[in-house]
Amino acid sequence: MTTSDLVDPTSVDVADPQLHSEGDLLPVWRWMRRNDPVRWNVRPNGVAYWSVSTHAEAVRVLRDSKTFSSERGMRLGGDLRAAEAASRKMLIVTDPPRHGAIRRIISSVFTARTVHRLEQNMRQTVTASLDQALEDGTCDFVQVASRLPVSVICDLLGVPRKDWDFMLDRTTVAFGAVDEQGAPAVAAVEAHAEILLYYSELVQQRRRDPREDVVTALVQGEVDGKPLSDEEIFLNCDGLISGGNETTRHAAVGGLLALAADPDQWHSLRARPELLPTAVDEILRWTSPGAHTLRTATRDTELAGRKILAGQSVVVWGLSANRDESVFDEPDVFRIDRKPNRHLTFGHGAHYCLGGALAMNELRVLYEELTRRVAGVQMAGPVRRVRSNHIAGFEEAVVALEPAAASGEGLG
Repeated sequence: MTTSDLVDPTSVDVADPQLHSEGDLLPVWRWMRRNDPVRWNVRPNGVAYWSVSTHAEAVRVLRDSKTFSSERGMRLGGDLRAAEAASRKMLIVTDPPRHGAIRRIISSVFTARTVHRLEQNMRQTVTASLDQALEDGTCDFVQVASRLPVSVICDLLGVPRKDWDFMLDRTTVAFGAVDEQGAPAVAAVEAHAEILLYYSELVQQRRRDPREDVVTALVQGEVDGKPLSDEEIFLNCDGLISGGNETTRHAAVGGLLALAADPDQWHSLRARPELLPTAVDEILRWTSPGAHTLRTATRDTELAGRKILAGQSVVVWGLSANRDESVFDEPDVFRIDRKPNRHLTFGHGAHYCLGGALAMNELRVLYEELTRRVAGVQMAGPVRRVRSNHIAGFEEAVVALEPAAASGEGLG
């Protein structure tokens, strides 16, 4: 099913995971931005919420934590009991000022020495992955891209290298699979349980043997004069590894597919490496891996002329806000030199992504190596998207990479 041929956009369930994996929601988002930017939706399962599709209203929701709280969950289809249990313990479902206190503990790990070590790790991981991909010629780029973020976030957390493949496999399942209603599938729940058990063991190790990593910082950290509980530590590790893996992986794949579809831009990026910063921002805007963000109104308010009642769910669709014509010139055109680029891929306000700078650095390193070593990219097999209304990403993307040396070109 596609949405491009539908006459009545108001009949579309924009939270349907199948549409996100197989359909084309761009015309629906476009209609919503123009005609109903804050729209009341009732899903077939009875879940009701407000859809926010424009950039200005998205910014207002994301920056106003007092009116639009994250503490009742941050995605549609999530387990309400799990969200309640994690509230005010896990960074992404905690509002200021407690949010800031937890954030400072995690941020303390980002010393100059750690950042340097992480970049070395990035370069080594990308080089090894591309060596294999270029040797094979044809590859599933999802698998190539997945190794970079998992290596970085595992390094940051303090997960030993021997366990990185385990964490990659378990997090891919835990944060990707959903059932017909968009809720986590059984396989995802089981994978999540394995991850939490792993954190429990790692926390005990760091209590005995502190290191320069996030788990140690959480073990030693305090909020309001009290140490974090084991549950709080587990939950924040969980949030970091899910967010750190998903955004970079799917942005990397979606960016390469966009460049493969426009060889002129690929060659421009190879010839002008100074365009990498704007290209990375455009990749993040274009792909918008975090499809939506949920907030809950804490009081009656108004948004774009709509009366929002206390307790109602408000969903910001980053996929739409990042294509808003009032902010982005030719938003449905991928342009590596786009500037300015006020995308909301990392959110806005107090909840601006803690690892945003790290993710941008990962993408920069990846595309530096790609453009240096790859002369051309062609589609060589299927592209399958993740069946999710929360993660805009890819299950599979088979491409052929042409080595730069084989083409007789310079390194660009």
